[in-house]
Amino acid sequence: MLSHLLRYTLTLSVASMLVLGFSGCNKKLNLVPTSVVSQANQWKSLEDARSGVMGMYGLLRTALAEGNNYWLWGEFRKGQFQSVSRTDLKAVIDNNLKASYPLVQNATDWRRFYAAINSCNVLIENLEKCLADQRYTQAYYDLDIAQARALRAFTYFLMVRIWGDVPLITTSGEGNNFEQFSRTSEAHVLSFAKAELEDVAKDLPFIYSGEDLEFKFPTNYYDQGSGFWLNAPFTRLAAYAILAHISAWQGSYLDVATYTDFVINNASKANVYISTTDNLVGPQGLFAGGFDNYRQLVAFPFIKDRGETTIDGHIENLTLANTTAFAMSKQLPDVYVPKERITSLFSEANDQRFSINNTVSPPQYRTAYFENFNAEIPVFKKIRVIDGGQFSGGKFAVFNSSIVFTRLEEIKLLRAEALAVLGNTAQSLMILAEIRAQRGLSLIVVPNKESLLAAIYTERSRELMGEGWQWFDMIRFNKLLGFDPQLTTWTKNGGIYWPVAQDVLKRNPKITQTEFWK
Repeated sequence: MLSHLLRYTLTLSVASMLVLGFSGCNKKLNLVPTSVVSQANQWKSLEDARSGVMGMYGLLRTALAEGNNYWLWGEFRKGQFQSVSRTDLKAVIDNNLKASYPLVQNATDWRRFYAAINSCNVLIENLEKCLADQRYTQAYYDLDIAQARALRAFTYFLMVRIWGDVPLITTSGEGNNFEQFSRTSEAHVLSFAKAELEDVAKDLPFIYSGEDLEFKFPTNYYDQGSGFWLNAPFTRLAAYAILAHISAWQGSYLDVATYTDFVINNASKANVYISTTDNLVGPQGLFAGGFDNYRQLVAFPFIKDRGETTIDGHIENLTLANTTAFAMSKQLPDVYVPKERITSLFSEANDQRFSINNTVSPPQYRTAYFENFNAEIPVFKKIRVIDGGQFSGGKFAVFNSSIVFTRLEEIKLLRAEALAVLGNTAQSLMILAEIRAQRGLSLIVVPNKESLLAAIYTERSRELMGEGWQWFDMIRFNKLLGFDPQLTTWTKNGGIYWPVAQDVLKRNPKITQTEFWK
């Protein structure tokens, strides 16, 4: 049993270290797909299958975490955060994405995603060989194949949001000869991802190693109980949540309404519930892996007990600093939300996330999201999972917060958006009121659909701050409301996407640069 756990831990840790430990080493990055393919003949046992499954999750987590790319792509670009003094972060915030800074250039490189895709392709092609091991049953095989197809589909969706047209590669042979392939249209890639998820969703459980009323899933998945698998493998709810977001990116809001309805109505089957504000911001709350935490609907955890404490891959590395309430060696954060933006966004007196009570002297602050507000540069502390959530003092700079793609509050707000677009303003407003009430806010009155959509966008900006949604929300809502003429132009001419890395272009002459970035 110990050897099984060790193999699991090492698989994830090594997969992460391939990039996290060697972010500047192109040779290492080039070796990732090849090293996975070279093991194609080693699929003989249940242990080999498990290593393959865990490895593909680890490689995707690496693609998101390395260089803190997840927040460069989704949170900082033209977003709410400003750079204190780092010019490379300022370049991202200002949309100067062809700047020569290593941080910016690193974020333009999609090869880490293709390492994850290739690992999925290798598993899909070779997993059947593991059925020779009698312990590896058909139930295992069906579930693991479903995971690989779902993870591959999700990876392609993530890439489309960042780069638009990307090569669609569905076999390891094609992946090994990647330079032979040109970019596939965004529409085609999204259609592929959506079809894959629709096909495999029924083959994913609500809970791994949980009660199986369908009698089709392993009862003790890889010899671990349900608590071990929290927030790591993709569940049925995860598949439908991703389907909802693919549909939203396509503008197919009727599908968004259908998929979000499934997630919300079945959330209790996966023990997924809305978080209180204390749980949202607590060091052992929503963003902490483990701790009986079912609320991360789609997430990539870094669990201390499994040796996954890191510096990279956590927004805390950029947002935390030394304050009166928290000791760190860094005196100022790398990025911060300006006070004018905070007071504009959190303007209601009872907001549990942040608010100011000016009726008393001195004013009283609710500081769930921010601290050090009286200083020139406030500190964003909403996400703060340090030393496995057990931090009690000292100057630590190692973190364990999960990369949370979506949670139930986010899905509810997405459903409110869809219903508003479809004209069901009453039900949309009810969902918005539910989320607001959870944060201490009262019901609002909106005169029309446009005002309701603007209110939902504002609530997403508050609720999801720091979670990687700001840029993508801005694109989606601007298509609906047209509040940013520059963003409207960028949407038409490809400016909303990132440029493709020069190294990718040099290695593959069939890949052309996005027109906007030529």
